[in-house]
Amino acid sequence: MNQADSDIMRGLISKYFELSDVENADVVVINSCGVIEYTERKIIRRMKELKSLGKKIVLAGCLSRISKEAVELADSVVSPDNLDKIVDAINSNSKVLFIERRSIDKAKLHDVKCRLRENAIAIVSISEGCLGSCSFCATRIARGRLKSFSIDAIVNEVKKAVEMGFKEIQLTSQDTGAYGLDMGEYKLPELLNRISKIDGDFRVRVGMMNPHHAAKILDDLINSFSNDKIYKFIHVPVQSGDNKVLEHMKRNHTVEDFVEVVDRFRKEFDDVMVSTDIIVGYPTESEESFWKSYELIKNVKPDIVNITRFSPRPNTPASKLRDIPGWIKKERSRILTKLCREIGYENNKKFIGKRFRVLITKHGKNGTMLSRTNSYRPVVTTGELGRFKDVEIIDCTFNYLISKN
Repeated sequence: MNQADSDIMRGLISKYFELSDVENADVVVINSCGVIEYTERKIIRRMKELKSLGKKIVLAGCLSRISKEAVELADSVVSPDNLDKIVDAINSNSKVLFIERRSIDKAKLHDVKCRLRENAIAIVSISEGCLGSCSFCATRIARGRLKSFSIDAIVNEVKKAVEMGFKEIQLTSQDTGAYGLDMGEYKLPELLNRISKIDGDFRVRVGMMNPHHAAKILDDLINSFSNDKIYKFIHVPVQSGDNKVLEHMKRNHTVEDFVEVVDRFRKEFDDVMVSTDIIVGYPTESEESFWKSYELIKNVKPDIVNITRFSPRPNTPASKLRDIPGWIKKERSRILTKLCREIGYENNKKFIGKRFRVLITKHGKNGTMLSRTNSYRPVVTTGELGRFKDVEIIDCTFNYLISKN
């Protein structure tokens, strides 16, 4: 989502200023993230470095509403729902804070022509904010309640991106599964169906959706995913394998909801790439709770597990709880990471010797290219950016496949 916001700001800024590297810039816009404390400290450290070099700093992103220190360091501040004020913030001779709560439709702000052409991927925001009340999350403080963007504007943005030659469209938000609920009903399947009708040979990756929203629209969701243009990829964050911990987290779903969504997708499609998130070391996570998470991952065998050590964030309910010692979090993270790497390797080994039609989306390392199968599995190959090609898988690691050609 931050990358999508950065694209919007680049478009607005480039109408009045020349974009340059940091070294030659008079003004540096930092689009910040506040999910964990480590990232916040890293951004504040960078702000101090740039200030010492005499740069004017405009702080954008989530820290505009989360971090008092970052706001004080900045010369001006623009919150995520005030992106249209970025030029005013740059131009101002005195410190301005554009942080009032507003409802803007970002799909109508985007100038597709100003996207960076570093790869074949266009990131499109479909909504901002969420309907959740997760006890650990500061992003909801920064982004606010759910604001779904116009279906017509989103479809138009995707159409323009495809016409410009972008081949992979990544739909993003805090919770894609909740799209449309602020309008009165779930609308993600409708949006996917409309995007699928756009002319062109392209693929769509649907971003994170919480289990309880996905579970309520499973039939319609699976039906919309059946179109060849939609990657058979789901990112469904479970966060814990213990329902008691999920209740403390105020996640509004159960372990069973998560399993149901994954099982249904795997039943309907030959190959589905499953991604999930786990928080280790949440204050109420006991040793038993952790091993429930371990067993869940061991049984479900997701392809990607984003493991985050709990980090108390300001003004969240979880920050008031007694924290677990850092060494325990580190050890639990290490144990789970080892399991996930083993699962990833076992999952990928099954594809050795098989042939796929892949889409080349990015430049890789050492002259290689990164491509994606129809289930979004990454394949290291060669070829031309934005092209489809047929490949044979000859090897793998825990997190990608390697092709013969």
